[in-house]
Amino acid sequence: MKYTMKIAGLERDLPLCPLNENLYIGAFVMFGDVELTVASAAALLEMAPEFDVLVTAESKGIPLCYEMARQSGKPYVVARKGAKLYMEDVTTVEVQSITTKGVQTLCFGKKERETMEGKRVLIVDDVISTGASLAVVEKLVETAGGKTIGKMAVLAEGDATERNDILFLEKLPLFDGKGNPIA
Repeated sequence: MKYTMKIAGLERDLPLCPLNENLYIGAFVMFGDVELTVASAAALLEMAPEFDVLVTAESKGIPLCYEMARQSGKPYVVARKGAKLYMEDVTTVEVQSITTKGVQTLCFGKKERETMEGKRVLIVDDVISTGASLAVVEKLVETAGGKTIGKMAVLAEGDATERNDILFLEKLPLFDGKGNPIA
């Protein structure tokens, strides 16, 4: 099963993946789709508030965040899924995402915190569903001394479409067990 939608002026087919027998989600993966990444970054930047630094969680948001940084000329930081040997003075927070099995740890090192300290930070991701990952990144930004001034995604899914604290390009519906969009 698949769902066809228009994103940043481009048509894409999203495979439907089961969360359980009665609920499916549309799999939106920007990896390898340069055309969509460039177009989505440009469209999001048109809507973006003034910012100093972009932040995303590892890993699906990285190409988008990079492209937004390239187009805007602003730096970006990645909240890593685990501490790396080169990271000094690591700050960590845990999250449970609907697209990742188990508890996930996100972290910044000293260098990332210094990049955000006292800065206006724009958090970006590919899809916002439950908002759990978003909340953890926002907490990390706060810990680093940054000020979150906006949260953006290419797509908002499920209850996230009703939130008034995020900006997004398109709504991604949830789907029943037969692949029909759920209103």
